[in-house]
This record gives sequence, structure tokens and C-alpha cells, in this order.
Amino acid sequence: MELLDQLVSLVGAALILVAYVALQRGWLPRETRAYNALNFFGSALLTYAAVRNWNLGFIILEGAWALLSLPGTIRPTRARG
Repeated sequence: MELLDQLVSLVGAALILVAYVALQRGWLPRETRAYNALNFFGSALLTYAAVRNWNLGFIILEGAWALLSLPGTIRPTRARG
């Protein structure tokens, strides 16, 4: 099970880092559903890994990150203009 936990946390971290790099490079605006989905799923996976290993500080951080990213993931995209 430890290998699976490590894999879950690596995938979660990769998703968040992809979102961050894409934002910094201008490839993905922060208003997009994709940006918020990358953050939500990445932080949800990291929250799962933190719960499995009972790391309270990390649970709070990643749980909040997931909750804050969720509205941007599920709300309809607004038309510009």
C-alpha cells in the first residue's frame, strides 16, 4: 500500500505543478476550468495521501486548496466580451 500512496502523491503534485507552470508561462489562464480542475484533482490526491499517513497540517492545506479550486472547476465558463 505504501507504493500506491507514493504514486498517488506524486500524481497529485505533478497535476498542481503542471497547473502552476502553465499559468506562469501564459499557456493556461487561471479563469479556465482546466486550470481549476488540475488544482482540484491534484490537491484532492494529496489530501488523500495526507489522510492515509495522518499529516494534519498537510490535510488542512491540501483540503483547503481542493475546496477553493472546486467552484472554478464546476461553474460554467463565462463568455468574454
